[in-house]
Amino acid sequence: MDRRHAREALRLLEARQPFVRATVVKSTGSVPGKVGAAMIVRADGSTLGTVGGASLEEEVRRLAAAALAARTSDLHHFELAAWRKDGLASLCGGAVDVAIEYVPARPNLLLWGGGHVAHALAQLLPTLEYDFSVADDRPEWVGVDRFPEAERREVVAPERLFDVFDPASFTHLYLLGYDALKDGEVLAGALDRFPNTIGLIASASKREHLYARLRARGVAREALARVRSPVGLALGAQSPAEIAVSIVAEIVREMHPDALPTPADEGRASASEQYVPVRPR
Repeated sequence: MDRRHAREALRLLEARQPFVRATVVKSTGSVPGKVGAAMIVRADGSTLGTVGGASLEEEVRRLAAAALAARTSDLHHFELAAWRKDGLASLCGGAVDVAIEYVPARPNLLLWGGGHVAHALAQLLPTLEYDFSVADDRPEWVGVDRFPEAERREVVAPERLFDVFDPASFTHLYLLGYDALKDGEVLAGALDRFPNTIGLIASASKREHLYARLRARGVAREALARVRSPVGLALGAQSPAEIAVSIVAEIVREMHPDALPTPADEGRASASEQYVPVRPR
């Protein structure tokens, strides 16, 4: 990777913008882009660098756009010979393999409520290079002593949360508050203004009471349907630390959807597990 690509990749990571890096990883015969030729494709379709130009580059750009939409990576083979079956409209005569690497936007979490779950999350997020900010209306719960690695720590009333924070700059909002009414105020504002993932920690009873209040204020059921509650993967988590692990695990899973087992994979695993002998202890 040359310095221009390194700088741009770092800029996009810091700006929390997804992108694709397309790299020629193998070439045979006469080709315009040798091994190592690379191109960054941004979410808006703009590019930096080249993998060889002409029809190859157009096809790589198309595949990069598809990778950004599907959030997946792949390896593609191209014959740069128009006379060959499935060859591109090229007269070079060689062939290349191009790796399409999807690089996801780095997560940036906004945590409402600086309590025990938020504190447990704050221990995990920096190890993954996930950014986070914390907000609470209690000064003693958002101090630098509790959240030394938070990007921002703000004491703010729930109804003013999105006057202080730009909702579009965060990938996830988690309502971890200590007061159901205040969580409801944050959620009411988030449904209109927060464009990305919203998670709510609540018992079934608290959730239903909170949703009923919001519906009485005119909030549509469809709007509430996008709220994740309970949050995190279903791991049977109970303690704050376990809940934090389940939340982070869910984010990790969403960042790498192409790494998840397919239904066929899961079927094979299930079939093989049937024949694993269980030895007495």
